[in-house]
Amino acid sequence: MRKNTMEQGKSKFSKKGLQRMRDVLMRHVESGKIPGLVTLVSGYGETHVEAIGTMRHEGGSLMRRDTIFRMASTSKPVSAAAAMVLLDECRMRLDDLVETWLPELADRRVLKRIDGPLDDTVPAQRPITVRDILTSTFGLGMDITLLGTPIMGEIFKQGLTPDLPEPMPEPDEWMRRLGTLPLMYQPGECWQYHISNDLLGVLVARVTGQSFETFLRERIFEPLGMKDTGFYVSGNKIDRLPPLYAPDPKTGEFTVWDEAKGGRYNQPPAFQGGGGGLVSTVDDYHAYFQMLLNHGMHGNTRILSRPAVQLMTTNRLTSEQQAARNTMAANNVHISFGQGQHGGWGIGMAVRTYRGDYAPIGQFGWDGGSGTSTYADPNNQITGMLLTQVGMSTADSARVIHDFWTMVYQAIED
Repeated sequence: MRKNTMEQGKSKFSKKGLQRMRDVLMRHVESGKIPGLVTLVSGYGETHVEAIGTMRHEGGSLMRRDTIFRMASTSKPVSAAAAMVLLDECRMRLDDLVETWLPELADRRVLKRIDGPLDDTVPAQRPITVRDILTSTFGLGMDITLLGTPIMGEIFKQGLTPDLPEPMPEPDEWMRRLGTLPLMYQPGECWQYHISNDLLGVLVARVTGQSFETFLRERIFEPLGMKDTGFYVSGNKIDRLPPLYAPDPKTGEFTVWDEAKGGRYNQPPAFQGGGGGLVSTVDDYHAYFQMLLNHGMHGNTRILSRPAVQLMTTNRLTSEQQAARNTMAANNVHISFGQGQHGGWGIGMAVRTYRGDYAPIGQFGWDGGSGTSTYADPNNQITGMLLTQVGMSTADSARVIHDFWTMVYQAIED
């Protein structure tokens, strides 16, 4: 175990608890279901890092502290910060109409029935606002309970999601395609997953006149020292990127969904996806989540205002929206392997509104389908992340994530 102690005094992480954590993580790797992983737990002036196993299923290079991972949906909490910078600077407002910058979303139509034909619509009751996009309530999203409906079929057909063999088109074409679809719900009516986070990146680029990555790099990544975070991995770093595996759901056989060299993250993408496109390391993400715990400060540098961080990291959903999200999470618990059971949603991330496991109310962050998990806990003043590259086509990476967080909390001594 590698341990960095930044101040003197008795550790609040118990030595036995941290050893139990390592034992549990080792057990997952030794099972053959998880080739390797890197974890970081920070709090009470200490940072504990584990790098266990290998980068490939068949062995080879060892996992290291600076291994680069596809962050998948754990991109959401980080990419949302770009929008908060623009709110801080009054370059856009929460209730501005997005059609000012995204004219493709003007004059929306809304499905009469969520499973109905795409031309059976009514006019939207009001325009879409910035707030609707930031809170994932603008009217379109991913919902696996609706697979087989015409609207979900069209979302896949138009290439509007990152999980297909073909990469997403460049932002203006993506927006054109999005603009051809009716909304699934009235603006502001219902929380829905993912598409709003990709849309946020297009909005930021249109407002600033810069690419989404350029703005993130200038305002978030570089000030925080996130030197290995971006939307692709350059050639001189590609050996630090493992392949992404998608085990066969029936047999468990390991298949490579994305190779490192020559893969989709080995070159700049046409679409810089705020919903799931980032690559990063445990130390880069630690810097980001620690900044949120520090109310927007990184050392002596302010990255976000305190109110911006509060908006991001507290529940933004109405009771009706939260009830719908709870229902969807509960109905999907067997498909999601228990992920997503938090209750609330802030801006770009989940916020726990009830105590459903070892983590307390107020913990914020998110998980990714590539086997990533990143959270901060303001009650205990800790951050934690577990990164692997085993996709959630099977339960294995979800289980190691659940066990990791159980082990984090059992290791805290009051």
